[in-house]
Amino acid sequence: MATAAVLGGPAAHWVESFQKAREEGSGSGTWRGRWRRRSVISFGSKNRTIGVAAKNQQITHANNTVSNFKRFHGRAFNDPFIQKEKENLSYDLVPLKNGGVGIKVMYMGEEHLFSVEQITAMLLTKLKETAENSLKKPVTDCVISVPSFFTDAERRSVLDAAQIVGLNCLRLMNDMTAVALNYGIYKQDLPSLDEKPRIVVFVDMGHSAFQVSACAFNKGKLKVLGTAFDPFLGGKNFDEKLVEYFCAEFKTKYKLDAKSKIRALLRLYQECEKLKKLMSSNSTDLPLNIECFMNDKDVSGKMNRSQFEELCAELLQKIEVPLYSLMAQTHLKVEDVSAVEIVGGATRIPAVKERIAKFFGKDISTTLNADEAVARGCALQCAILSPAFKVREFSVTDAVPFPISLVWNHDSEDTEGVHEVFSRNHAAPFSKVLTFLRRGPFELEAFYSDPQGVPYPEAKIGRFVVQNVSAQKDGEKSRVKVKVRVNTHGIFTISTASMVEKVPTEENEMSSEADMECLNQRPPENTDTDKNVQQDNSEAGTQPQVQTDAQQTSQSPPSPELTSEENKIPDADKANEKKVDQPPEAKKPKIKVVNVELPIEANLVWQLGKDLLNMYIETEGKMIMQDKLEKERNDAKNAVEEYVYEFRDKLCGPYEKFICEQDHQNFLRLLTETEDWLYEEGEDQAKQAYVDKLEELMKIGTPVKVRFQEAEERPKMFEELGQRLQHYAKIAADFRNKDEKYNHIDESEMKKVEKSVNEVMEWMNNVMNAQAKKSLDQDPVVRAQEIKIKIKELNNTCEPVVTQPKPKIESPKLERTPNGPNIDKKEEDLEDKNNFGAEPPHQNGECYPNEKNSVNMDLD
Repeated sequence: MATAAVLGGPAAHWVESFQKAREEGSGSGTWRGRWRRRSVISFGSKNRTIGVAAKNQQITHANNTVSNFKRFHGRAFNDPFIQKEKENLSYDLVPLKNGGVGIKVMYMGEEHLFSVEQITAMLLTKLKETAENSLKKPVTDCVISVPSFFTDAERRSVLDAAQIVGLNCLRLMNDMTAVALNYGIYKQDLPSLDEKPRIVVFVDMGHSAFQVSACAFNKGKLKVLGTAFDPFLGGKNFDEKLVEYFCAEFKTKYKLDAKSKIRALLRLYQECEKLKKLMSSNSTDLPLNIECFMNDKDVSGKMNRSQFEELCAELLQKIEVPLYSLMAQTHLKVEDVSAVEIVGGATRIPAVKERIAKFFGKDISTTLNADEAVARGCALQCAILSPAFKVREFSVTDAVPFPISLVWNHDSEDTEGVHEVFSRNHAAPFSKVLTFLRRGPFELEAFYSDPQGVPYPEAKIGRFVVQNVSAQKDGEKSRVKVKVRVNTHGIFTISTASMVEKVPTEENEMSSEADMECLNQRPPENTDTDKNVQQDNSEAGTQPQVQTDAQQTSQSPPSPELTSEENKIPDADKANEKKVDQPPEAKKPKIKVVNVELPIEANLVWQLGKDLLNMYIETEGKMIMQDKLEKERNDAKNAVEEYVYEFRDKLCGPYEKFICEQDHQNFLRLLTETEDWLYEEGEDQAKQAYVDKLEELMKIGTPVKVRFQEAEERPKMFEELGQRLQHYAKIAADFRNKDEKYNHIDESEMKKVEKSVNEVMEWMNNVMNAQAKKSLDQDPVVRAQEIKIKIKELNNTCEPVVTQPKPKIESPKLERTPNGPNIDKKEEDLEDKNNFGAEPPHQNGECYPNEKNSVNMDLD
């Protein structure tokens, strides 16, 4: 079994695999590989190109090459962020029917409109294929990383993309949490659970975002204390500063407007990215040269590190904002931080490192791989969640990035009730149970409490309708328990809802039986207690009762700040115990409590419908099949081209002697005609056309190739056969000469050896004489494989005879006098003497000369 982890970056994706070291035995795992794939997809007339090959086509096929699409997940087309990004893209964005972002490209000669989920699914398909080709087995389980600032809608969109590909996403893991897991699981010097945790700050600046987090480490435990971020600060922004600078320079110096042509702008972006990387390791002036930039003009410029830092001074100032925010959220001081680890490609910029180090007043650590840290952390999490791997126990407690509240309407008034169910940096995954008193169905709306702090235009998460709620039979309001949860993906959901229904028992039931049944279900609370403790929120204007879920994960300890309903149950039990002690009233019916599960209708801000998701799955399957067919077609075409080039070279070289002159000329002419056909009418043919063409060539070329191979291998086989014949013939001669080595072999057996040697020798002489009469351009009389078979037959006949062991001659047993060693001494009795299976030692005609009480013995 294998697991895979995907680091989804805007510029590149990393996939890590973790596989069992052995199919049998230990369940421990080993790293099997890591692959970097560019987050670029290019659409052509026959297939899709994904990764580096698509990146290479980006300039020539700019309109049909899609990149930098990760941040489009879960966003509407009219989102301000989408409208701003649209101006800098080489491909077209259009609105979909559901209001989402559609990407318009030409594919298979037709105009196609793909959603962001489909585009991400295409990239995941490539990553899945890459992992499976390396591991030689299917990959289904995965962990996908997302930025910690991704909202509920964005996370649901990523999960839909994984579902389109058929991947079972075990967890959507925050980037910084994955980095922390990769850092902590290998540490052997972490403080124990009863000691003060070690605080480590992780800083990540990637292609388009800046993220920081503070984590507390104990042995086998990781807890995220808080996170902060700037979603619009990354390496891309530094590239844009360089592009703006050189665009202005080229406009003044060469009168060229690079922004007017998308291809020129893309080339400038690529060169500026290279220049930025070079300036990270060089402080001198570095040139930027682009040939045939626009209008067949070459352009050039230069920049050094100090100029670059001055140009990006505004961006560098933004680095400290998330750092201050993190320290304020977690109430940490700089002195509390044990270490600062940096990851991400943009942290290689010296000015970025300096700002981070200056803020914390200590040297920053670069012990983690800046590019692979997130992917490796995801792979470790995938292995932890998989039952097929034995991984060191390490619990991970994440944090809720944004506070989440619920709002509901009251029964009797038009007012609304609001309650914050999850505060910022609350432990996750986590569940809570809210109790409402209602007579009918009601709605709950979840939203982010601090819309200004969320990098998403919509604060609403979703609307949840709790259905089939009814009043009690006596007209009282029913108690409805709603379980809310932030799951392992960081997604908010109302998982279950149940109504507590009071049902009177039959009067003829025994009192003790009814009491026992009530206790098994739930101790009933009297009406007065219900009114005092759980007064209707609509009438009292108070918050609902909150209960932490007893079944929460071990990684999420209950919050001590919440009032637990379970803590109030013992008081009710005491009240019931008093009632039990009192004599029961004559005909008062007993009450039992039943929990009735209620259906929940969820109306989410972003979630693909089932029908639409199935359509995307079917479309992706068709495109995968088309890519496969196109790959097979290209492979068949390349096989013909490769065969033509190989034989044309070898016919004038090593194969020249193995084909007659007439066939040589005809075959060369056929190869030339085939090459011309490939580049003319055979440029775009079906797979079968190339297969037929290759078979036509192989009818002539294969015999030539076989003759050459046989001429190389046949003498070696004859030589080996001759050596075996000489070997067995010599043994037979020694046997006839009464050699002691073979005098134990039966004469009839040795005659079989002589007969076999004579027959094989006669066969070898005949075929060698026949082969000598053949020219090299004729098919051989005997093939190397036939000679190999003869060698095997000869060995099978002769080897068992000549290797017969000589029979062992038993030596006479030694006898001892009554005071000496026993005559029938067994081997196991001699083990203590370290002489297992050997004869007793002799010295001067005596056995056991080292015995203290030596006795004169007579040997028989």
